[in-house]
Amino acid sequence: MTPEQEQLLTLAKKAASKAYAPYSKFNVGAAVLTEDGIFLGANIENACTNLGICAERVAIANARMTGSKKIIGIAVNCSDAPKNENGDIEQNRTMPCGGCRQWMAELAPDAWLITNASDTVFTLSSLLPTPFILNT
Repeated sequence: MTPEQEQLLTLAKKAASKAYAPYSKFNVGAAVLTEDGIFLGANIENACTNLGICAERVAIANARMTGSKKIIGIAVNCSDAPKNENGDIEQNRTMPCGGCRQWMAELAPDAWLITNASDTVFTLSSLLPTPFILNT
């Protein structure tokens, strides 16, 4: 990871502290890097579970609401992800859900993605090799 990516992951961890996750107890923060700056998001749950929203989508929407259209990178931090017997967080515990991957396909197709469970820098094609695309 580059120093810029490490900084973005630190900001995602800070954003996780703002999550509202009384049901899952799984606080997630995201930081989106754009040409116009960095935008944060946290998951916000609801008792009607399908009305909650993921941190990645909050951060992407935050960027779009301020006029940023080119998303360069996304960092995701799951501060409450369980650790395995070695004390590590398994990579699949911090990855974006399918809905967030679809948002990335439409709103951040060229962005890289990092998480607090891996040193790997992911691309959308590695996360969602065949996304649904309406406009071609």
